Amino acid sequence: MTIDNENDLAKLREISQIVFETLHLMRRHLRAGVTTAELDKIGAEHLARYGARSAPILMYDFPGHTCISVNNEAAHGIPGNRVVEPGDVVNIDVSAELGGYFGDTGATFTIDPVPPRIEYLCQVTKKSLKAAMKAARAGARVNQIGQAIERTARQAGFKTIRDLGSHGIGRSLHEDPHFIPNFHDQKDRRILEEGQVITIEPFLSTGSESTTTAADGWTLLTEPGNYSAQYEYTMVITRSHPIVLTTRRAA
Repeated sequence: MTIDNENDLAKLREISQIVFETLHLMRRHLRAGVTTAELDKIGAEHLARYGARSAPILMYDFPGHTCISVNNEAAHGIPGNRVVEPGDVVNIDVSAELGGYFGDTGATFTIDPVPPRIEYLCQVTKKSLKAAMKAARAGARVNQIGQAIERTARQAGFKTIRDLGSHGIGRSLHEDPHFIPNFHDQKDRRILEEGQVITIEPFLSTGSESTTTAADGWTLLTEPGNYSAQYEYTMVITRSHPIVLTTRRAA
């Protein structure tokens, strides 16, 4: 969507703050020994406290209130009886709706001990998000987002997962631009517009460049032994730096 008035911005800030708070509440409870279902319940209860509805359930009838993906699961992991263990890499993605507006955020967390290369993967993924945000301004091409992500990943010796990407958001969970690649697609001529609401969510990995769908029909898997990281903000495009909505103090 493109923001038309201050009410749009206020409503987007509200739901974005809720998903941000939900993500970090779940993070505080993330530890070895907890199950992903227990984490999901914490998230679900927090969303319900504000009257927010899980976007994956609302839009896709997903079998969980949040997506929790572990190790070689890149995205859309179903919360369940899996116990988080030392050395795990856990991605939590929270999206929700309130009053007809959607917010979406995600982050990757590690359970010690993990190899230094995995911690570095997370650091570089955060760096690629910041680089992409610098490129995301009104009048720029959409593909400059993927270009910034891919360049940052390659410089650090990592890959980008090419079948996952960012997207427009606002009145629905996924809007135009519907797929913003994590690589530089030279054929993509789309232009970012002032007031446009999007997510940026780089997916970097230690080796895999694509995913396959697990037998559960939802979880997106990379190759065995691969690790990936994702960080995601919801933001509004301006002529300069985007307005990030999924932060502690939306600015």
